[in-house]
Amino acid sequence: MEKLERVVFYMLDKAIKSYRQFAQRRLNEEGMDITIDQWLVLNTIETNPRVSQLEIAERVFKDAASVTRIVDLLIRKGYLQRQSHPVDRRRFTLELTNQGKVLVKQVNKISEENRNIGLKGLSEADLQHLKGVLTTIIHNCQ
Repeated sequence: MEKLERVVFYMLDKAIKSYRQFAQRRLNEEGMDITIDQWLVLNTIETNPRVSQLEIAERVFKDAASVTRIVDLLIRKGYLQRQSHPVDRRRFTLELTNQGKVLVKQVNKISEENRNIGLKGLSEADLQHLKGVLTTIIHNCQ
């Protein structure tokens, strides 16, 4: 039986977890009152203003209940506001508050630095090849 450390999917998972821990540590060091998952939700809403909670869940790879908890927490923190949907009373829209917009801008800067650190030593060709390999794996598993 192959050792876990040699299984490519184990290595992928380890790389992702290592990066998330690194990124969260950096946010904490910068005094950001937010988790990676909370930032992903805020970023998704900022870049897709009319996005539904179900679409947010799909985009950030979380279940709907988790996204609901994150949204509620972000509202309590003052980063998001929930408003009644103009047409459908069963739905609502989510919008970043001014405080949320400032936070996203700050975290985006840190996130870009994190990616640069995490990808240090990889050429553009390496990155394109990696993206191609990952895309193939994704398609194979769908």
